[in-house]
Amino acid sequence: MKNSLPLILRAPRFGDARGWFMETYSEARAAAAGIDVRFVQDNRSFSASEGTLRGLHFQRPPHAQAKLVQCVRGSIMDYAVDIRRGSPTYGKWVSAHLTAKAGQQLFVPVGFAHGFVTLEPNVEVAYKVSDVYAPDCEGGVIWNDIDIGIDWPLPASGAVISARDETLPTLADLNSPFIYDGSPLEPLTAF
Repeated sequence: MKNSLPLILRAPRFGDARGWFMETYSEARAAAAGIDVRFVQDNRSFSASEGTLRGLHFQRPPHAQAKLVQCVRGSIMDYAVDIRRGSPTYGKWVSAHLTAKAGQQLFVPVGFAHGFVTLEPNVEVAYKVSDVYAPDCEGGVIWNDIDIGIDWPLPASGAVISARDETLPTLADLNSPFIYDGSPLEPLTAF
């Protein structure tokens, strides 16, 4: 079984008086969830301000990336948007509240744009990707596209966002390189 849809991975934590231990990634556990990708790079971001918004990003083939995202300090709202041409759920999205305390992860397959917003100051996010960073393959969709309609949980001060992310195209202007594979977006399931 190959999973081409976003899903939540939950790893058990084993605690005692000293604290806790958990496996943050297990190839066998990922395979049991249908995640049939090889991760080749680990990335980490730090966001100083609440309301820091990163996204909505993807990489085009031949360096398209699946991601396995985990918040390792603080909390975020994480989003995966279906951008597979021909999908009946094109432009629809799912979200997950990821916290360092809970330790869950969001799997974002190829064919989905990814973005998150920090829910508090001093947040760190770590994620695995299935292909190397390739600047010539970078792509994205503007975070506040009305056709996507994400209601980002922003503080009263608004989003902290990069100049690059403010100039991404709308979904209507996107020429998506991804083709629908027969699996429409469904509500997130946890494994």
